[in-house]
Amino acid sequence: MKNHPRLILCLAWLFLSNLALAQERANKMDKFIADLMSKMTLEEKIGQLNLVTAGEATTGSVVSTDVEAKIKAGNIGGIFSMSSPTKIRKAQELAVNQSRLKIPIIFGMDVIHGYRTVFPIPLGLAATWDMPLIRQTARISAIEASADGINWTFSPMVDISRDARWGRISEGSGEDTYLTSQIAKEMVIGYQGDDLSKYNTLMACVKHFALYGASEAGRDYNATDMSLHRMYNEYLPPYKAALDAGAQSIMTSFNDINGIPATANKWLLTDLLRNQWKFKGLVVTDYTAVNELIDHGLGNLQQVTALSLNAGVDMDMVGEGFLTTLKKSLQEGKVKQEDIDRACRLVLEAKYKLGLFEDPFRYCNEKRAKTEILKPEHLKLAREAAGKSFVLLKNDQQTLPLKKQGTVAVIGPLANSGANMPGTWSVSADLGKTQSLVEGIREVLGNKVKIVTHLGANLTDDPKLQERSTMFGREIPRDERPSEEIIAEALSISKDADVIIAALGESSEMSGESSSRTNLDIPASQKRLLEALFKTGKPVVLVLFAGRPMTLTWEDKHVPAILNVWFGGTETGKAVADVLFGDVNPSGKLPATFPQNVGQLPLYYSHKNTGRPLAKDAWFQKFRSNYLDVSNDPLYPFGYGLSYTKFTYSNLQLSNKQFDRNGQLKASITLKNDGNYDGQEVVQLYIQDVVGSITRPVKELKAFQKIFLKKGESKKVEFTITEEDLKFYNQSLQHVAEAGEFRLFIGGNSRDVQEASFELL
Repeated sequence: MKNHPRLILCLAWLFLSNLALAQERANKMDKFIADLMSKMTLEEKIGQLNLVTAGEATTGSVVSTDVEAKIKAGNIGGIFSMSSPTKIRKAQELAVNQSRLKIPIIFGMDVIHGYRTVFPIPLGLAATWDMPLIRQTARISAIEASADGINWTFSPMVDISRDARWGRISEGSGEDTYLTSQIAKEMVIGYQGDDLSKYNTLMACVKHFALYGASEAGRDYNATDMSLHRMYNEYLPPYKAALDAGAQSIMTSFNDINGIPATANKWLLTDLLRNQWKFKGLVVTDYTAVNELIDHGLGNLQQVTALSLNAGVDMDMVGEGFLTTLKKSLQEGKVKQEDIDRACRLVLEAKYKLGLFEDPFRYCNEKRAKTEILKPEHLKLAREAAGKSFVLLKNDQQTLPLKKQGTVAVIGPLANSGANMPGTWSVSADLGKTQSLVEGIREVLGNKVKIVTHLGANLTDDPKLQERSTMFGREIPRDERPSEEIIAEALSISKDADVIIAALGESSEMSGESSSRTNLDIPASQKRLLEALFKTGKPVVLVLFAGRPMTLTWEDKHVPAILNVWFGGTETGKAVADVLFGDVNPSGKLPATFPQNVGQLPLYYSHKNTGRPLAKDAWFQKFRSNYLDVSNDPLYPFGYGLSYTKFTYSNLQLSNKQFDRNGQLKASITLKNDGNYDGQEVVQLYIQDVVGSITRPVKELKAFQKIFLKKGESKKVEFTITEEDLKFYNQSLQHVAEAGEFRLFIGGNSRDVQEASFELL
């Protein structure tokens, strides 16, 4: 105790020293960039705002031209979709040796869920609910991508999505504000580390700003329209969380927001982002988003480019409207020199923070490219992450885990397709070297189990739809015989099997960008196969590949075991084997609600009540908020996921029934592993604000803990609630906690919970 004042003084001194050091660095950067900009021509300043693509990976419909000549002329600030130290060094040498002011280029890539080592799709990573693991996947992504010359990633994607028709739900963390915010922070920290100028970091780019996941009808690039209080309470917090974690750049979204497209929305990019949130980093557009303002109806290229710059955009991705029209707009008084200078400065600051002015080639180390990519420890983590992402949706009569003996039939169009295992938007994956599910099972089990396999069904009956669903090298073979013949052959091959694994669902490109769907069933061709396999009377395990919540009402009713494996990345095959045969106990929990049918969408747990709510446990009541033909219930609720063991919740306790704004409340519950396996459980805490000045959700996730228990073990799990956890944006957009009654819920998912009440004074 005697040393306590001294410790406080030491900490204060350390804080002030770090603050002074940071200020010194900022002053040094400001002086450097001011000196550089004083030497730049207008054309060179505008050139820094031009981000072009090298076209190495297909991420859009346009490929940049005359890149080499533009670099020499100082007309390019950044390049994306280029990798390897050799290529990047060559391009960088053009910039620092042959352009007038020798300004280095920034190099970006869509490193979304891994680089060469691919981790589960983001929706799958979210299903782990494992924050240290998620941070580690981002750190490895940064190590590998930076080893290949890249220093900027267009990730994390933090768009909230509550409509599974939208294909890009696969690239985000699901429907929940709190969970997505926590993941956003971990991803940013993982990418950027503690010092962005280190050689193994990536500058994070938060996307898509804003509200992209709320596009109408679940159709990509579509309009969004919502109240400000819904924006502030439900959709904006993950962007803010990522920026507060230190993300240095942010990307505009394609959609319009209340009538003004994001890329031209000054309220969004200046009033909110710059003035309210105090963001001082770089704003870049999405692919050709400036040019697309023409089709939004905002004017010709010169007009929409001026609108974008004036709104707060700093860098134009691929469209080159900045490069070709800003000088003319400046001469005509349609843009200001100070806005061009602002944008130029922010591009240069990003490069400075990455250390590129100090050493333009710090990311061009051939040795690192050979030694730090696809390392065994990276692959080990990918396998672990995949196993933790899988969600056990059903397991009647302990069908799983399977025994490591006998004959196992692995049937279905996803059984032998290694190219689909990395999932959508894995542009740097080596698809030719990724194991299929069958290959992974064989490697894990060796000779312990005899594996037989067959296509069983085409991905879809429609060859054109299959072609659209297997783009970018993700082809799945087609068998043009009648489906009855294909199924009969699969049944013949399976006749001596002890168990059948049905590898069905979506191909990787049935989700992702421009992959919206109106029917979320397993395709009819595959469902016929599944029905035939079920009729054999053999145990059937559905291994579901999906990039989104799907409608599985028939499957849930009939199939004894369903394991949702999303797309698990490079190590999918082995990770599925680990879980199916009991080496890993599944612990994934759904980050998005699974509907009974598409007609329920958008569907999410944290909905508002109506003035005529349906009675609890009721299906239909006249003059109540419900459907005639289906209950309001989801098929599987948010946060849901089974285990091979059984977890029991008991003895929910609150430390007190009231607390004031300076106090806190502790909530605890006893978790016991009552089953026969060691396992992990995600204990989830939800809160409802019972009476508010505006309508409030029926419950909101506020905390969670992932707990490991050995069989027979129990643990008291404790949470601390403060005023901050109860705050929301009121009608005046003030962030407040209102006094009154609250309900608190703790359980293993958003539906199956224990409940208590407390009061904020």
